[in-house]
Amino acid sequence: MAESRPDIIFLMTDQQRWDCIGKYNRHILTPTLDKLAEQGIVFSQAVCQAPMCVPSRSSMMFGYYPSQLGVRTNYGGLYDEDKLPSDPLPELMRKAGYQTAGFGKTHWNHGLRNPEPPTRGFEVRAVGLARDSGHYERGAVMMGDVEPDGLRAYYEETRHYGSGEENANGYIGCTSQVPMEHHRDGWVAEQCLKFIDEGLDPQRPLFLYLSFLKPHAGFNVPKEFEDLYDLRDIPELPQPPWEYESGTHLAAADEINERTRQNYADKRQVWERMTPEERKRTTLRYFANCTWLDHYFGRALDKLQQQGRLDNALIVFVSDHGEMLGERRFRFSKYCLYDASVRVPMILSGSCVPAERRGTVDERPAELVDIVPTLAKAAGLPRNPQLPGLDLLGERQRQGAFCEFHAKSTDGVHTAPALMWRTKEWKLILYMPGTIDDAIERTGQFRGELYHLAEDPLEWRNLYEDDRHAAVRERMTAELLMHLACVWTRGPFFYDKQGLAALG
Repeated sequence: MAESRPDIIFLMTDQQRWDCIGKYNRHILTPTLDKLAEQGIVFSQAVCQAPMCVPSRSSMMFGYYPSQLGVRTNYGGLYDEDKLPSDPLPELMRKAGYQTAGFGKTHWNHGLRNPEPPTRGFEVRAVGLARDSGHYERGAVMMGDVEPDGLRAYYEETRHYGSGEENANGYIGCTSQVPMEHHRDGWVAEQCLKFIDEGLDPQRPLFLYLSFLKPHAGFNVPKEFEDLYDLRDIPELPQPPWEYESGTHLAAADEINERTRQNYADKRQVWERMTPEERKRTTLRYFANCTWLDHYFGRALDKLQQQGRLDNALIVFVSDHGEMLGERRFRFSKYCLYDASVRVPMILSGSCVPAERRGTVDERPAELVDIVPTLAKAAGLPRNPQLPGLDLLGERQRQGAFCEFHAKSTDGVHTAPALMWRTKEWKLILYMPGTIDDAIERTGQFRGELYHLAEDPLEWRNLYEDDRHAAVRERMTAELLMHLACVWTRGPFFYDKQGLAALG
């Protein structure tokens, strides 16, 4: 019966590092997320499936790896509704009988070929952007339509921040002069709060999705949240002993993509001229962005509590990927397979979490693709054996966690992929320099990185060629290859005269 199924509250940020919640960082203020952690499960080893927005979110929403979907960079997307490999998460919830309401970023990219792209399961939809932004969905309330002056004020304040608000000015940021409710995330939050007050269906369980655009740059932060921090308390990020990347997948990506290389050089030049205090101001504003969004999550959960919607609830908090934030010689953004980019904060909380697991840390390898099977089971849906994800509340576990990287963009020839296999103690990265067009002829040229995370959490010492660790290298390589072989065998397409019965 519907009454026995939990309300599902899905909270999400964009580009929030795994260590930017209070549980893991005493310098950051996230009281709402800290409370969720105290009352739920923190998955301390969770990773995304691609360190960039579109493939990561597509993977999370459909439950397949980026290469299974064919969405590998931010230039990609599943455009054709009649060719989707599975129902996306909001459509699964709708078919399960849930009222589905989505506020904020999805980044499907499916408007590229469809002027009226559907909401893919959301019955109520609000997006904090303009109708012509490429993120319009059919029937959605768009900020550009109902609050055009506020959106214009936001864009005026960030006009020098560059594409994606990610140039040096975007990371330097400012103390915002725009009222919070006229920020895109502020407007989305207010739409969500209004819906909770006025739009809940008492006859159906609720699937509520609240997804923000920040703490992704730009760092134009509301003053009241910036003022919560003291620059003297902000730590400096340690830097490696080398000046430039060498013999890594990141160096190979820089070599092949001149625009990426130039973007890095431009930011590094700015940051090398800064004082330590000026550099710490960027970190402070990133922290303050996290605190601001945490404040909105708290307001939404308080209202849901008042409506009785947390009495039987499963609450999820995740981010789509991390942020380098100046690591590895002033790298910013996320386009690589190092932990600052691929690890994500992941919390399951709420009354539906078993009492014995509340307030615990789960150190099993976890992935964003685990969210679909976890929430589908909570909603009473049958298991889809084609998906690679696991039920986070179940007992099964994989040997390691997987992530893939296919370069920042495809404005030229697609680069050859880099693949990651990670455990709590070790990380393996396999990659090939160069483009994908002739990669099949060069498979003997593949290279690797191996990091002992337990002793080298910043991933500065590549042990791949060290014969003392050959057994670890070979074991992890075998695990990675067999994991992918088994995953790709299952889906998204599997044809057998017995249907899917052979998949168990």
